[in-house]
Amino acid sequence: MKLKKINEDLKQGLIEAGLTEPTKIIKESFGTIKSGNDVVILCEDANEREDIIVINTIQRLEKEFMQSPRALIVVKDKPEALRMLEKFQTYGKYTSLRFFAVHEKTNLDEDKNNISVGIDVLIGTPERLNLMFGSAGFDVNQLKMFVIDTLDDLLRVRLEPRLYRLSESIGKTQRFYLANDEYDRLDSFVDKTMLDSYWFSNEEDEDDENEY
Repeated sequence: MKLKKINEDLKQGLIEAGLTEPTKIIKESFGTIKSGNDVVILCEDANEREDIIVINTIQRLEKEFMQSPRALIVVKDKPEALRMLEKFQTYGKYTSLRFFAVHEKTNLDEDKNNISVGIDVLIGTPERLNLMFGSAGFDVNQLKMFVIDTLDDLLRVRLEPRLYRLSESIGKTQRFYLANDEYDRLDSFVDKTMLDSYWFSNEEDEDDENEY
C-alpha cells in the first residue's frame, strides 16, 4: 500500500491481503487522520469504509500498550462487528495490537473479563458499548480514537441518545465518523461533538477536502 510513512507491519499485512494501491479517498484522508484531526468521511461502499477505519486505526495505534482500549469502534450490528474484527485481524496480523468485538449476542460478563486482560481496539454496537462503559469503568484517558461507522444509518434509527452518551463519557479524543451520504442530523451531531472537522467524500463532484 503506497501511503506516506505507513507503518511497515501494517503495510506487510495489507500486501498479503492483496491491497497494494490505496483508493482515492484513502490516499487523500490518510495524512489528516494520521495527524489526529477530527474527520468525517462520506463513502457509500461498506468495504471501503471498513478499510479506511482499519488501516487508519492500526496506523495510529501501531502496537499494543497497557490494558484499556485505545480505539473505540462503533458499528451498527453483529454482522458488521464480526466483519470489522476479521479485517483488523487480517490487516494487523504482523502488529502486536489486540482486537475484540462485542454485540448483543455476546456474554457481558465474559466480555468484561476478556477486555480486562488487555486490548487495544474495542469494536461494538451502540447498545452493548453503552452498557459496558456504564458498568465496567474503563480508563477512557487511554482512548486515542472514537470511531463511528454508518453514522447516518444509526441516526436514522434514533440512536442519538446512546451515541451522545458514549461521546460525552469519552471526553477529549480524536473523533472519526463515516457515513454513506450527507444527512441533516449528521451535520447536527458533528457540530455538537467536534470542534473542527475535516470532510472527505468519494463523490467526484465534491471538493477533495473541506474544513468546517
